[in-house]
Amino acid sequence: MTYDLDNLKIVGTRPIRPDGVDKVTGRANFGADFKMPGQLIGKVLRSPHAHARIISIDTSKAKALTGVKAVIVGEDMIDIAHELSQTGETAIDVHDLSLNVLARGKVLYDGHALAAVAATTAKIADEALALIDVQYEVLPHVIDVDEAMKPDAPVLHDDMFTKGLDETPTTPSNIASRMEMGLGDVEEGFKHADIIIERSYKTKAVHQGYIEPHAVVANFAEDGTAFVWCSSQGHFTVRDLCAKLLGMDSSAIRVIPAEIGGGFGGKTTVYIEPLAIAMSKLAGRPVKMTMTRAEVFRATGPTPATSMDVKIGVTNDGKIVAADCEFRFHAGAFAGSPVGAACMAGLTPYALENARVVGYDVVSNTCKSGAYRAPGAPNGAFAVESAMDELAQMLKMDPIEFRHINAAEEGTKAIYGPTFKQIGCKDVLVATREHPHYKSNLGPNQGRGIASGFWFNVGGQSNAAVNVHEDGTVTVVEGSPDIGGTRAAMAMMAAEVLGIEYERVQVVVADTASIAHNDGTGGSRVTFATGIAVTNAAEDVVLQLRTRAAADMGIDVEDVVWQDGSAQATKGDAKSMSLADIAAKAARTGGIIVGRSSINARGAGPSFATHICDVEVDPETGYIEILRYTTVQDVGKAIHPSYVEGQMQGGAVQGIGWALNEEYFYNEDGLLENPGFLDYRMPVASDLPMIDTVLVEVANPNHPFGVRGVGEAPLVPPLAAVVNAIYDATGVRMTELPVTPIKMLAALDAYKEAAE
Repeated sequence: MTYDLDNLKIVGTRPIRPDGVDKVTGRANFGADFKMPGQLIGKVLRSPHAHARIISIDTSKAKALTGVKAVIVGEDMIDIAHELSQTGETAIDVHDLSLNVLARGKVLYDGHALAAVAATTAKIADEALALIDVQYEVLPHVIDVDEAMKPDAPVLHDDMFTKGLDETPTTPSNIASRMEMGLGDVEEGFKHADIIIERSYKTKAVHQGYIEPHAVVANFAEDGTAFVWCSSQGHFTVRDLCAKLLGMDSSAIRVIPAEIGGGFGGKTTVYIEPLAIAMSKLAGRPVKMTMTRAEVFRATGPTPATSMDVKIGVTNDGKIVAADCEFRFHAGAFAGSPVGAACMAGLTPYALENARVVGYDVVSNTCKSGAYRAPGAPNGAFAVESAMDELAQMLKMDPIEFRHINAAEEGTKAIYGPTFKQIGCKDVLVATREHPHYKSNLGPNQGRGIASGFWFNVGGQSNAAVNVHEDGTVTVVEGSPDIGGTRAAMAMMAAEVLGIEYERVQVVVADTASIAHNDGTGGSRVTFATGIAVTNAAEDVVLQLRTRAAADMGIDVEDVVWQDGSAQATKGDAKSMSLADIAAKAARTGGIIVGRSSINARGAGPSFATHICDVEVDPETGYIEILRYTTVQDVGKAIHPSYVEGQMQGGAVQGIGWALNEEYFYNEDGLLENPGFLDYRMPVASDLPMIDTVLVEVANPNHPFGVRGVGEAPLVPPLAAVVNAIYDATGVRMTELPVTPIKMLAALDAYKEAAE
């Protein structure tokens, strides 16, 4: 069922989020807030080398230390065959995941887990780690993705042979796979180009920077079941991955979701959860583990560093005739970078007849890369949108007009396969062009940049129940962790369908034993997919309410409509029964009223965004100040506009950090030198102007309220928007991120020397 989007009463308003007060007052329970009587403290011993063979691990002294109750090493874990498991936006090989949780044979990066201990106090646990004697054979390492691809590079995995080639290679390498996709005939297309540019771009590894570190409490009971409390983007994912890594049935692990203090894709897998369960089983007591900030940086999944080549040809009237891209992504120590998504998303804002993208997934001696909001797409968009801006300059065309000429629209075939239905790419460009920001004046050393971006959005499996209580209130039970205000969105959609006040709906994020499987919170899927499940369950309730009312009125259910929160007869004497009236009689008319829905949602509407960025560059210091920033995005239908705006603003801020400040620094030994917020520079409020937002609403026909996911697309354009603004301010084209003041000043000096 679809709804009249112009006549909604609750959807589209801005009520207070139901979990807001608890979160701002400190009452909400996050992962590290959980405690159990008799709990032990678990800690992890991590590698001090980027690449080394493990000769031996002696844990005897640690085990003998008073207060130590459990010690485990890699050999205590079960052997697992290669098998892909979907986790959020990406798939992960559980064999590799097991080796990442605890190393066996070799350590592959600075911070790789080697052993874990559980003791009665944190101090004793630290002492036990210091007593573990590990003998290493240090091996050559490689960090840079291009260096890792060379034939003479140190090889991380002797059993890794490049997939996707015409012939399977006979020697191992660090290139895990090659992929290619395309449209038309690229070589023929370039023959018709009046202007062709070829450029190379690089980005560094960047962490999600969530405030809350990973934390877990696990209690292995005597009956063989494990209870787990943790923060994650998907507690069903935690359950299923832990079960595979530990050789347990999924039903033997019950995961209770805590509130989550940020994730952005970085909490869609497991690191310490299996260790806590395993040590709780050994010790017979609960085990609590909390990562330090340094551990989060050294051993969890940042976005990958990349090296990219882009070649685009256009005619003099601004029409793109061919595009050819090569994206090289480092996956970290194990295969599985988001290069595939980059290949699919980089060129997708444009209608192209001839295009080709080749992607390489490359391993290196860094922590395994992870998902980070539209994983892969910001990197690819940085390269493509930088080239697009340069082409607009060469053509002497307005950068928005150039994009509009080539923009994807309904009927455009995307490079990754589908033909678009209703999309808002051109609507977004028009709204950007008409915004006052775009028409405002700039001063000396100031510049304006434009960039566009795309994200698919995903659907997936969601389950929901809507329970009606005798007092006329309603509880929505679903299984999607709330990161960006989805409790409020679920309550609003349920209230809209039921015709009752938002305040009469409570939303519960249930644990893995209390509701059927739900895919994780990622890919901008929750308001779309779980929203459909909640809407369907509420519609199931409405049918039951109409049926009960019809029986009470003595008429057929077809003669009863649901309107304004009550059942109203369309025939005979005018009668109506409110939801509260029907609920009060439920015990006498058939029992409790519960609506249910279980779906595997399809048809997530793709989202397009365009950003405007103004900067000022200090020619004496190279410091870059963001003066003004506007994000414009097709959001389908904003269920709660404030939370949609927050997603857009947050993505812009994170993208500004990628562009100007954030990067992993490795020294010559391959060790991470900035594993903390003091040296890893993220933007803060004082660094930024207010981020303006424009919500373009091109309804997704596959959702009853027109929803398109909104959380991923905001991070796609900022990298290029900032760099394009820098060029407009200085005439210097920066092709490697981040653009720190030191790099900017060096580029300005080189530009001046070349001009003299």
